[in-house]
Amino acid sequence: MSTSRRYVMLGVLLVAVLCAALVAGCGSSGSKDTEPATQEKEPIKIGAIISLSGTYAGLGDPEQKTIEMEVEKINDAGGIKGRQIEVIYEDDATDNSKAVSAATKLIDQDQVIAIIGCTGTAATMAIRGEIERAQIPQLSMAGSTVITDPVNKWVFATPWPNKIVVPFELRYLQSKGITKIGLISDTGGFGKDGRAVVTAQAPEFGITVTSDETFNVGDTDMTVQLTNIKKSGAQAVVMWSAGKEASTVAKNMKQLGMTIPLFGSHGNARMEFIQGAGDAAEGFRFAAGKILIPEAYGTDTEAYEVATTFIDEYKTAWGAAPSTYAGHAYDALYLITEAIERVEGDLTPAALRDEIERTVGFVGIDGTFKFSATDHNGLVEDDLVMYEVKNGAWTLAQ
Repeated sequence: MSTSRRYVMLGVLLVAVLCAALVAGCGSSGSKDTEPATQEKEPIKIGAIISLSGTYAGLGDPEQKTIEMEVEKINDAGGIKGRQIEVIYEDDATDNSKAVSAATKLIDQDQVIAIIGCTGTAATMAIRGEIERAQIPQLSMAGSTVITDPVNKWVFATPWPNKIVVPFELRYLQSKGITKIGLISDTGGFGKDGRAVVTAQAPEFGITVTSDETFNVGDTDMTVQLTNIKKSGAQAVVMWSAGKEASTVAKNMKQLGMTIPLFGSHGNARMEFIQGAGDAAEGFRFAAGKILIPEAYGTDTEAYEVATTFIDEYKTAWGAAPSTYAGHAYDALYLITEAIERVEGDLTPAALRDEIERTVGFVGIDGTFKFSATDHNGLVEDDLVMYEVKNGAWTLAQ
């Protein structure tokens, strides 16, 4: 190419550059309305593995409803750091193998940054291998001790674990002068864990387990086990089960003419138990968080304000009061989203995990959380109260 030809091409290029600069300058001097819209940011994807069918369907339903309601609120307010939250739901059908398949899909196909779930203990534990493989944080909504004790780097839980609830309840039994109990629990993960904690800690409170009975998830009659307890001289029955079978235990006790009191776990803190047991639920007592009677938080506290706002919004959205399971989901979602807000730099699963673990003083529905490297539950006995069913409704036990 000749020298004159190169100068001509250079001149054309310079003119083009100057024109582009002039156009850009004119555009920048206009109003904001004339600026081109920025590309919309990708949503932040969170997985949720919930029991929407199977024996824990009554637990999973309020969990999903809560997450849907709160995510809509977050997104309507602009999302997190200008990004919308997208929750991808998977039904584990109260089945461990389906929970694992769901976790694999959420991790490998949907590429979620965290997983809320599972509803039940067994499913929560079943997906641990996938959580560790992917190294993403998990917020479980199940209440067994084994979920967070010993601590797993990636796993957190929102409900009160059995290691907190059991001594709280045993102390209550002790205060009532009860020294002999018949224990009945299901063979699922939650029941098995609760049974282990009760049998280990009962002697510390001067309580003897006179009969230790179990039943399987899906069983429809527990009269044999309850007859054994009746013959054992027990002063009370302690039941550890979160499924619909708990109502059958109460009804079978009434059918057998058993007049000793029935105590349950935080897994029974839902109206489905009362509806299923009918008048056999009268007098039933159990330990759980304060959402069922929010005045228990203290009417002048931040916790009361948080809980009552949530309760009112849930009633408006779904036509019924929330159960404790709704609270587990509320806390799981906001523990994740508030940690996302605090992440500086790139939002990665590892960075998110670290911020979740740094959570101190988060006022939720289940209590005020204080996580640390050695505590991935963060709740204490003061977050619990004892309830009693009277006239088909919750009351604070005396």
